Amino acid sequence: MITPAYVRIFARYNAWQNENLIAAADMLDAVARTAERGAFFGSIEATFNHLLWADRIWMHRLAGLPRPNARSIAESVQEVPDWPAFVAARRSMDAEIEAWAETLTEADVGGDLIWFSGSAGRELSRSTGLVVAHLFNHQTHHRGQLHAMLTAAGATPGDTDLALMP
Repeated sequence: MITPAYVRIFARYNAWQNENLIAAADMLDAVARTAERGAFFGSIEATFNHLLWADRIWMHRLAGLPRPNARSIAESVQEVPDWPAFVAARRSMDAEIEAWAETLTEADVGGDLIWFSGSAGRELSRSTGLVVAHLFNHQTHHRGQLHAMLTAAGATPGDTDLALMP
């Protein structure tokens, strides 16, 4: 399904796009970042936090990294509620995802991953390749929401096209 090279490209893309959106969010004050905007998780900061939480939980499952602070999707919006601390945590997670991607072999993206899903309330088993693809797809989904909220708030995110990645 996917290769280690695919994972490395999307790990780089993830970090690049998170920096893009953080730079745009830094154009806003705390009131604008925390304002209710009608998105699934409400605000810009809440959506950023959910995305960090999800990356942490998947990297816990895939790479044995520490579990996220929040224990549920509902709590995920408060993963790191202080903006400067969030930015540092986001950059650290992105570096960890990139480092993990660099170590992957074909065998690592083959086989199955078994985990307990809190949202499903049961143990699940899926191909590791599918789970890794989901990790990156989930990031892209929520970054799209963030891009829309930031733009509506008057911030200007940069390019998002994968083909334009430095």
